[in-house]
Amino acid sequence: MRTKLELSNPAYTYWRDVHSLKLNRYVFLEKETIPQKYSFIENSLTDLSGHLPTQYASTQLSLDSHVFNYKQMQLHSKFEYKFVDNVKFVNIRRFFLEHAIKVNKNSMIQIGRLKDLHFMPETRFYKIDDNYGVVVYDV
Repeated sequence: MRTKLELSNPAYTYWRDVHSLKLNRYVFLEKETIPQKYSFIENSLTDLSGHLPTQYASTQLSLDSHVFNYKQMQLHSKFEYKFVDNVKFVNIRRFFLEHAIKVNKNSMIQIGRLKDLHFMPETRFYKIDDNYGVVVYDV
């Protein structure tokens, strides 16, 4: 949005009632809360609902970022991707829904090979395929 409107980087911080989320160097704005003055741009914005930048997602999921970057990786095809301004985003929400993975707000998540996952009594395990699974730790 900043690129398309030719705005300064922190411009969104001065907008009232705009819902924003900052993840590292990325800022996400809720479309419906964009100031009326800029509402004309909404149709040209990419819907990133459920998406996270791949680098951020790999950190949060305790997963090697190579999974999202190389098609040869077995898990690569399990995710949906979008590119915006040369930044690759992965649809984490869709992955969780397709595999019926329940995650709480404060949950920690680990995706990996079955032999590398760590299980504890208070964790939930979800098998993705014969080699990979997901462990959810509720904090």
